[in-house]
Amino acid sequence: MWTSLARCLSRRITVHLEGPRSLQRAVKVRGFFPLQTWPVPCRCMRMGTAPRMDGVTPAIRQVQALDAERYVSVRWEDGTRSLYPYVWLRDNCQCAHCFLHSAKARKLLLTDLDVTTRLERVTLTEPTKVSVVWPDQHTSEFHAEWLKKRCFSQSARQKQQEELFLNARHCWGSGLRVPTASFEEVVREDEAAFAWLHTLRRVGIVLLKGAPVEQGQVTRLSKRIGYHRLTFYGHTWQVQDKADANNVAYTSEKLSLHSDYPALHNPPGVQFLHCIKQAAEGGESEIVDGFHTAIQLRKENPEAFRLLTSLRVDFTDTGADYCDFQVQSKNTIIDVDCDGQVVRINYNNATRDSTLDLPLEQVQPFYSALRAYVDLMSRPENVVTYRMEPGDVVTFDNWRLLHGRRSYTSVPGHARHLEGVYLDWDEVMSRLRVLRTALNREA
Repeated sequence: MWTSLARCLSRRITVHLEGPRSLQRAVKVRGFFPLQTWPVPCRCMRMGTAPRMDGVTPAIRQVQALDAERYVSVRWEDGTRSLYPYVWLRDNCQCAHCFLHSAKARKLLLTDLDVTTRLERVTLTEPTKVSVVWPDQHTSEFHAEWLKKRCFSQSARQKQQEELFLNARHCWGSGLRVPTASFEEVVREDEAAFAWLHTLRRVGIVLLKGAPVEQGQVTRLSKRIGYHRLTFYGHTWQVQDKADANNVAYTSEKLSLHSDYPALHNPPGVQFLHCIKQAAEGGESEIVDGFHTAIQLRKENPEAFRLLTSLRVDFTDTGADYCDFQVQSKNTIIDVDCDGQVVRINYNNATRDSTLDLPLEQVQPFYSALRAYVDLMSRPENVVTYRMEPGDVVTFDNWRLLHGRRSYTSVPGHARHLEGVYLDWDEVMSRLRVLRTALNREA
């Protein structure tokens, strides 16, 4: 089952293309970490006081209604206990009247839910089921595995959220050796695609080698996910020298470290860039782990971190491409969630607006804080430099990585040409979960 897939991914790999199925072993980053796999869902079965079935997973020993607290208490065979609120159980009844299984969606209307409900009785029925009879005599049945997975304990909730979203990240500095894999294997094979996306989520970047040196490959790769994101720059976009360029990327000058599209309130989460032609001289790529440097900033300069996570900055982008546009947003430079964890970096010096909607007395502190962060991300120990060659497709987390490019020299016959495409993390994570389910089923 899942363990065989986990075992396949737990083997360490070098980050250079090694031949078939290179990303099916995990990522080795100069001793930084072994890439960890998604948690294995626990298969739990109700056994009452009977012996454990197959001797593999814990089973339910006892169920009890706690009317004063309005909880159902489930005592597992391993001695642990889980509590489930009455109202939550009634809201999540799995019967055909309350739940549409073909869509995996709730049919029960909230207006029909008694949020102060009590229950008539709770019993163990079959070895794997808990049955609840409600005051109106409606009956709900819950499988032990389903209940165990949705336990309300902090550890269980954390485990479930990690399984769903892969929130843990492996931070890195200049010691990173960019993970690599075969473009064609990722396109053709589910195991290679799963390992690619898993590594992309954990590390933030994977370089795919061996793509055909022609336009259309980023579209082909995005179809491996599902679909890509249309922006004002088109379904795909060509990074080339352009007269009267409508973006600084369309010049041969140096691009400072940045994330793409903070001028949108919801910037694209993932970016693919395919090298079709490389410059004769220059054009090396630079990347920085924005989450890693944000954590460093919080330790070294807490006040700068506070300002960059609380002050909203104006970004703008105006021009014409796929269509004419005049985009405006307000974003913090560093986004954090309700737990204070860094979840997105919004920084592009080129599109940071001259409009700065801050009280006068906060302008200087803001600039000092931003400069402190930029200086930190520019430290040599935080920057990874690599050179893309024709046929390389770099795939990276645009919410996390800051990327840049050294200046290059345009020579006739060696005009640098990259094709790019954007995707959103919702679509990428969806494909990752679908692949996990399919491989788990095959295993």
